Amino acid sequence: MTKKYLASLLLMIVAVYFLAAYQLPFYIYKPGGADALNPIVEVEEGYESKGDMHLVTVSGGQATPVQYILAKVLPHHQIVPIEEVFPDGITDDEYMHAQLQMMENSQEASTVVAYKAAHQDISIDYNGVYVVSIVENMPADGKLQMGDRIIGIDGEEIKEANDLIHYVEEKKANETITVDFVRDEKEMSVKITLESLADLGNKPGIGIRLVTDRAVSVNPQVHFSSGKIGGPSAGLMFSLEIYDQLTEEDLTKGYEIAGTGEIDYDGNVHRIGGIDKKVVAADKEGADIFFAPNEAGNGETNYEIARKKAAEIETDMKIVPVDTFEDALDYLQQLK
Repeated sequence: MTKKYLASLLLMIVAVYFLAAYQLPFYIYKPGGADALNPIVEVEEGYESKGDMHLVTVSGGQATPVQYILAKVLPHHQIVPIEEVFPDGITDDEYMHAQLQMMENSQEASTVVAYKAAHQDISIDYNGVYVVSIVENMPADGKLQMGDRIIGIDGEEIKEANDLIHYVEEKKANETITVDFVRDEKEMSVKITLESLADLGNKPGIGIRLVTDRAVSVNPQVHFSSGKIGGPSAGLMFSLEIYDQLTEEDLTKGYEIAGTGEIDYDGNVHRIGGIDKKVVAADKEGADIFFAPNEAGNGETNYEIARKKAAEIETDMKIVPVDTFEDALDYLQQLK
């Protein structure tokens, strides 16, 4: 084996490794899956249905040169700068932790909505507010940490995220608040000076993302097995699946029903990202119906984006706009 041959072989190995493994500063989004929720959500002794509710996902990952080239030519792929996915100061582990925390919060909200709608046994205890993430260089940076449980502000008890948000909204920029919180089972306090935040319409804030720590008890019990799927966008479909298992009537009527949308504890359905790719994923799975957040019809809504993508791929799947859980429930109850 000559030195020239060895050099060529080594160069080829390096080139293949670079093309297949080197990570570029870009992130690629593409259609994911549309998994039936029956194995993921289980209400104890729940009713069965002929059709299925589907959780729809977007697949994503940091681009290699090969993946970048393919994403340029394959349909329904989107390339974005990596900093749009992972904000400055946020590690991969912190990002995934935040995504899983939002998924857990979504499951809890969907449980509350479904059990209340089905008039089933449910009780809720409020234990404060968890810090999910902190914006770098904002007032809370260096003072609060991800995972801190906020229990009070200026001596006022904080039970849920809205309590904190409404309290701070009544303040002015440059005012100082005292935040009481629990970290590593120890109660602590810190003073934070409010700033005017552009992302909040110049309202005062400290630069944190929150979730309410609720202890929700239900009967019959419901169990989730969503694995490493993160984010809040499955909320609407979780709530419909739980309701379907809680009630004797077959809500699916034998249809394959997909959809997306973050749901809050009042049953409102909120905008999510990547809905065009979710339409593609649902169509590939053979879904008959796809629920999309309507956002009260204001601007280029999730529903409008979904409807345009459905027309582009020429699917027979029905795109249905919803603003609330009740909208989706009413639509399904009226199906033949």
